[in-house]
This record gives sequence, structure tokens and C-alpha cells, in this order.
Amino acid sequence: MEHYPVVVIGAGPAGLTAAYELMKRETSAIVLEQADKVGGISRTEVYEGYRFDIGGHRFFTKVSEVQQIWQEILGDEFIKVPRLSRIYYRGKFYNYPLSLLNTFTNLGFVPSALIVLSYLKARLQVKLNPGKEAETFEEWVTERFGARLYRTFFKTYTEKVWGIPCSKIRADWAAQRIQGMSLKGAVINALFGSQNAKSLIREFDYPLLGPGMMWERCQEILEMRGTPVHLNTTVTRIERVGTQIKRITARQGNRTFQSSADHFISTMPVSALLRCLDPSPPQEVLQAARGLRYRDFLIVSLIINREHLFPDNWIYVHSPEFKVGRIQNFKNWSPAMVPDPSKTCLGMEYFCSVGEPLWQMSDAELIKLATQEAIALGLGVKRGDVEDGVVIRQRKAYPVYDAEYRQHLQVIQDYLETFDNLQTVGRNGLHRYNNQDHSMLTAMLAVRNIFGEEHNLWTVNTERSYHEEFTLDDARSKPVLAPPRYPESPLSRYRPKATIF
Repeated sequence: MEHYPVVVIGAGPAGLTAAYELMKRETSAIVLEQADKVGGISRTEVYEGYRFDIGGHRFFTKVSEVQQIWQEILGDEFIKVPRLSRIYYRGKFYNYPLSLLNTFTNLGFVPSALIVLSYLKARLQVKLNPGKEAETFEEWVTERFGARLYRTFFKTYTEKVWGIPCSKIRADWAAQRIQGMSLKGAVINALFGSQNAKSLIREFDYPLLGPGMMWERCQEILEMRGTPVHLNTTVTRIERVGTQIKRITARQGNRTFQSSADHFISTMPVSALLRCLDPSPPQEVLQAARGLRYRDFLIVSLIINREHLFPDNWIYVHSPEFKVGRIQNFKNWSPAMVPDPSKTCLGMEYFCSVGEPLWQMSDAELIKLATQEAIALGLGVKRGDVEDGVVIRQRKAYPVYDAEYRQHLQVIQDYLETFDNLQTVGRNGLHRYNNQDHSMLTAMLAVRNIFGEEHNLWTVNTERSYHEEFTLDDARSKPVLAPPRYPESPLSRYRPKATIF
């Protein structure tokens, strides 16, 4: 058994950022990663020389320290990529963000007028019920866009992504992902060309060879500076004594080893973390962990014998007759992602859950399905154009914000906050649908906590770093809008007092 000042579980953006920050502070650490490569869902897969994301990952942030890390690691190996995406709905393509002429032409006068009337009705209802807060995704979007636009552009795609009705998805997810957008704002943008909503930026940075390039380079730097990153390593046991984590047991192939540490930073799903604890947590905590749900994801990458297909980085497919949810054109992210300039590589993304029929399909069946849908969508793909394909399945890609998740997560948060030397960070570590930069932010603050600061990682706000220029030092002077307090859990009495930055 070896002892380290810090053990980091997981080598995605959050885990590697934590290790990188520790390295800069000359603090030894070890990183343990279950997969065979670093990057988590921000990795870049390679097949026959073709590189593709597990979903698209833009590099855009207003957190200056996050931007600094990106520049330190990759420097001039970023390229500037213009953002272009559209929505496919009922055989037509809609510009995104909204273009009045394009939308009006596609929908026609009567449907467009009905959308405006529906919006005005929704705003009137909000004014008549000022104290009523939206509880579900459906209510939240309807309040801001009207029922008709919600049904046209939000309902089908969102239910395709999450696999549950929008009336069962918490409003938290909408507030986190699309806050700052409204029909009024979209119209103003269409008329005057202004746009502040975080998801609608015009241009973003992108590593020349995909997001995995960032984290592969980070791994190289860490190992060169004495921080080992162990791949294919699964944490099987986390031993605790009272409020202290003492050691972890991990398996790497046929080898099992233990590591003790003064501090532990975990990015593994909190449900899996709790199952690894020995002695086990109280039953109410384990029950809460079992109640957390995840949405899985698979991507079918098609190699197509066409030099150009369409100009978009990605296309959202809202029409329910297609199973595909989103289509990436990796050549339009970076030409270097495609080794043969006469070819194109499309990523056909399917949202599903382990055990569902889509997940159970064979690779050959999925490639056939993706090929048929690419042709039927009218993207320029003809029969015989698809030369090859590969399927990548990603478990636990997205934490689900269902009706029960807040109560379950509060029980888990109350319990985890009782530990003195354990911090959870990142998307799965906090069960929050954070972007890459927010996952990095939680890791950076966790390292600061190790060195004596007091930041509550559960209150890292996903909106502020898009709308305000700020540094981590500003956290002490500017309060963050914390998520709503959850119902009191049986473990609330153990909650330590924490500084909310």
C-alpha cells in the first residue's frame, strides 16, 4: 500500500483538472481511471484514423482560470470554429438561433401567428399568477415560449433525450441549460443580431484534433511531472473510519492494490461511490443512491464517401419519426478530424438507457439504422455512400432530473458533507448536468478547499460563468445563486456549516 497526499478518482475533465492544480501546487497525487483512455465523455475516439467526439464539446467559458488552463495545456493548438446548427422538424430545417424569415417561411403565416398568440397568453398567465413557480420542464418552457412553440420545438426532442415525459422532468434542468432564452429575446436577436444566451454563442475554440487532445496532453504533463494516471483501474472499495476516508482498494487487470491518502477527490457517479464505501452508509442513503437515474448514450459514426454534406457543426432532429436525436459533422468542427479530405464523418447520436431495445441492438443493426436515417433526412447522403461505421456506447452520460432526484440528492449531499477529507466533483460526482468548464471549476475549488478555503461545491452555479467575467477570487465577494433548498432529510442534523461562495 502506498500513501499519497491526494487520491483522485476519475480522469475526466474534473479529475484531471484537480490533479493539474495539485501539480502546480507541488502536491503529489495519483489518478485512477476505469476506462482505457482519459477524458470521460470529453474524450475523442479514433476509428481508422477518423476522430470523433462523444457528443460535441465546445471550449467556451468566462471563468478566466479555466481559460488559462486550456491555454497552458494546448496553447496555439486551438482553432476558432464558427458555430452553425439547425433544427430538423417535419421535413424542414430551421436556423438556430431563430431567423424570422426562415421560421416564418417554414411554418407559414397561420402557425406563426398562433405561436405568437400562444406566447402572449402564457405571459398573461404569468402576470396573473406572479407567485407561482414552474416545477416541471413543461411548465418552465411554456411560461417563457408559450404552449404551441413548446410542443413544436421542445417537447419531442427533450423526451427523445431523456426518455420520460417533459411533465416528469424537473424545471431545474431547463433553468440550468436554457436560462436567458425567451421568445422575446429570440425575436430581438433575429431583428438586431444580438445574442447573450450561453448556448447560442457565435464562435468557440476547439482543439485541432478534438477535445480528447486536451486531456491526453494533460495526462502527458501530469505523468512527466510525477503524477501517475492509471487507466483500466476500477475502485472497488473505499474504507472509512468515522468521518475520515482512510484508503481505497482498486483493481487493474489481475492486480489489486491499495492506496491511502490525506484527501480524496472523486468524480465517479455518487451512486457508485456510496456502494463502494466500507462500512456501508445508512440504508436511507443507499436507497437514495438507488433512486438516482442516468441517461445513457450511443453514437454511430458513419464514414461517408462525400467531400461535403452540409455546413452545420451539428443538427438537432426533433421529428419523432426518427430515432436519432442529434447529428455531428466532425469535419465542420475541425478538418483534421477526417484523415481523407474527400470523405465526411457523421456522428449519429442516439439517447437511450441500458436494456432498452435501441441499446440492445447489435453494432451492425445500429449502423444500418443510422445509414437509413441519414439518407431519409435529406442530408445529401445517397445509397452506397456509407463506406464504414463504428458504434460507441456511453453509460451514465447524463444525470436525470426526474421528479424524485432532488430529494434523493439532498439525502446524499447531507451524508457526504459529513466527511472531512472526501470531496465529489464533476458531472457525475455532483449529479448535475454541468458543462466541461463547470466540472473543471468544481475541481479547482476542491483543491482550494484542501489548502484551507471553504467552498461549497454543491452550489456552483452553471449560469453565472457564462454571463459574468469573474475569477475564482471573486467567489468570496459575489454570492452565487444556489439551487432551491431541498426537503429536509433524516441526515440534515449532520450537515456542517459551509461557506457558500
